[in-house]
Amino acid sequence: MIRQSRRTLLAALLLAPLLGWGPARAAPADFDAELRAIQTEWARINYQVKDADRKVADFEKLAARAAAFSASHPQRAEPLAWEGIVLSTAAGAKGGLGALSLAKQSRDRLEASLKIDPTALQGSAHTSLGTLYHKVPGFPVGFGSDKKAAEHLLKALKMNPDGIDANYFYAELLFDDGQYAEAVKYLEKARRAPPRPGRESADAGRQQEISALLTRARAKAG
Repeated sequence: MIRQSRRTLLAALLLAPLLGWGPARAAPADFDAELRAIQTEWARINYQVKDADRKVADFEKLAARAAAFSASHPQRAEPLAWEGIVLSTAAGAKGGLGALSLAKQSRDRLEASLKIDPTALQGSAHTSLGTLYHKVPGFPVGFGSDKKAAEHLLKALKMNPDGIDANYFYAELLFDDGQYAEAVKYLEKARRAPPRPGRESADAGRQQEISALLTRARAKAG
C-alpha cells in the first residue's frame, strides 16, 4: 500500500507541469516579466545609447537573450516576435551589407511568429516585418519589397488601427513613396495613439520620431 501511494505521488509530480498544477502556475508571471524586460531594454538601447558601436554590441546581447526566451517558449508567438524586432533593430544599427544576415534572421523569426499567432501583440510581427521589407534593399542585394511592406503594415493596422507603431511605420512608407498628405494623416493618428502601460520610454522615443517626420511631411505636402 505504501509503495502504491509513493508511485501515485510520483506520477502526480511528473504530470503536474503538463496539467498546470504546482510550480508550473508561476510560468505566466515569469513569461510576462521576461517579455517586459526585453521590451524595456530594447527601448533603452534604441533611444538612450548614442555610441554606435555600443548600441550594436548591446543589441547583440539582447538578441541572445531574446533567442533564449524564444527557445524556452517554442509554442508562443510573442518571444519570436520580439526576437525578430531586436534583430531587425540591430541590423539597422549595424548598417551596410553586413547587416543583411541579421535582417534575414529577423525575417525568419517574424514569419515563425506569424505562423503561430498572427494576432499576437496586436499584430506587432506584421508591423515589424512590413518595416523590414521597407528598409532592406531589394533584389539582387536583399529581399526588400515595398509591396510586401504595405501588405504587412495594412494587416497590422487592421488589427490595431490606433496603434502608435503601425501608424508611424505605414506613414514612413507613404512618405518615402512621395505620398506626403497621406503620410500626415497616419502620423497624426500615431501622435494621438493611446499610451502603452509599462512602455513609457518606447512611447516617448517614438513620439519624437513622429514629430520629426510630421514636420517634414507637412513641409512636403505644402
